[in-house]
Amino acid sequence: MSKAFASQADLDDKKTTFEQLSKHCWAYTAEGDPNSGVIIGEKFIMVSDATATPAMAQDLIKHIRTVSDKPIKYVLLTHYHAVRVLGASAYVAEGATEVIASRGTYELIVERGAQDMQSEMERFPRLFRGADSVPGLTWPTLVIGDGQPGRQG
Repeated sequence: MSKAFASQADLDDKKTTFEQLSKHCWAYTAEGDPNSGVIIGEKFIMVSDATATPAMAQDLIKHIRTVSDKPIKYVLLTHYHAVRVLGASAYVAEGATEVIASRGTYELIVERGAQDMQSEMERFPRLFRGADSVPGLTWPTLVIGDGQPGRQG
């Protein structure tokens, strides 16, 4: 008999904070998970790590709108875990035109994105409330680098 993941018992709501880190940077977290960053530029906004679901991303968008009405244009996927990327479609619906990822992140989506999505939805029930709002895998529109550590590409 296999032991359940501790995250499967993580069902209680967490306190969400939206904290200003510097003049242009904000951090969004629910007691450590999920985590997203927001950079408010001169003309546009970039969200770093999209949250687990579009429904969850709506909460972050509400927080962003308390400090800026600039368009959210960019979503940066810092790495691939379903809990960090599947909310991206909410920002696209807000007008985001670029979902940016490294070559390595893109390759992980190709290699095991569907399996990871299913696994994380089962392992993280709190983070995947509203999973029915996920339209499928998140695919970057802009892939940067060649996948080799330390090299520009």
